Amino acid sequence: MEVLALAVKQLFPEFEFMWLVDEAKKNLPLELDFLNEGRNAEKVAQMLKHFDFLKVPRIYWELSTKRVLLMEFVEGGQVNDRDYMERNRIDVNEISCYLGKMYSEMIFVNGFVHCDPHPGNVLVRKHPDTGKAEIILLDHGLYQVLTEEFRLDYCHLWQSLIWMDMEGVKRYSQRLGAGDLYPLFACMLTARSWDSVNRGISQAPVTASEDLEIRSNAANYLPQISQLLNHVPRQMLLIFKTNDLLRSIEATLGTRACASSFLNMSRCCIRALAKHKKKNTCSFFRRIQISFSEAFNLWQISLHELLLRVKGLRLASWVSALLCWLFPVSL
Repeated sequence: MEVLALAVKQLFPEFEFMWLVDEAKKNLPLELDFLNEGRNAEKVAQMLKHFDFLKVPRIYWELSTKRVLLMEFVEGGQVNDRDYMERNRIDVNEISCYLGKMYSEMIFVNGFVHCDPHPGNVLVRKHPDTGKAEIILLDHGLYQVLTEEFRLDYCHLWQSLIWMDMEGVKRYSQRLGAGDLYPLFACMLTARSWDSVNRGISQAPVTASEDLEIRSNAANYLPQISQLLNHVPRQMLLIFKTNDLLRSIEATLGTRACASSFLNMSRCCIRALAKHKKKNTCSFFRRIQISFSEAFNLWQISLHELLLRVKGLRLASWVSALLCWLFPVSL
């Protein structure tokens, strides 16, 4: 890989791919150590134990070594298998919501992120006892541990993107190494056009024309994308990969970029930032103030979510009434 990357650099100096070699050198030994994978599995299971929809298979330590990992056998269908979900009456929107909650908690609150969520590693099933939908998370070899500074800047950035604070988008993108390429950075992070980022990514879903525009621009901006990837913190690289894999699953399920997923992300950002502020103050009254501010912000999000639902129900009833008026059914 290193020889190929150096050859590409000689032929095309504007393309920088040495970061890819550096990441592979660091991550491959970790992925091949199965004891490390087992420890990661137990850590994330403990970390997300409050999510009753998540199943992480148990590790049999007495039968595991650095080269052999024995885990509990759990059956399920791949997370992008809509036919499996329809046969088993699993709601795709519910699964998409669970995925968003799980990864928002990992990234924004804990800073310990499973970085390989392709469909073979994320299974779904109906719990054999309760009948509730469940996500089974496999392959815990590759995790990214985020520094506190990176995690908090990333929280601020997503808050700015969700609530259309363009000054915040610029400031926190630049803090994360984007420099003058911060508009491209925001587009790569959200997989939305710069126009949509300015209008608000939670305001409207992705359209086919926007998707086409993004694909065209990706080809045109390859040198700038390469430059950006070479300058952002290494932690960002696996976050990009994770975002893209999750987006691919959402696109297959037809649940991409819905407003509720952004609101769940915002909730996690608010909790993470409040927790950090409380940890760094000695004043009891300041902690109370932070807790009230956190509760108020979370209440605002819940109210906003409720208004969106009411608006959706009202729109649905209007459409239904219009259809009844246009196509009356004679009894």
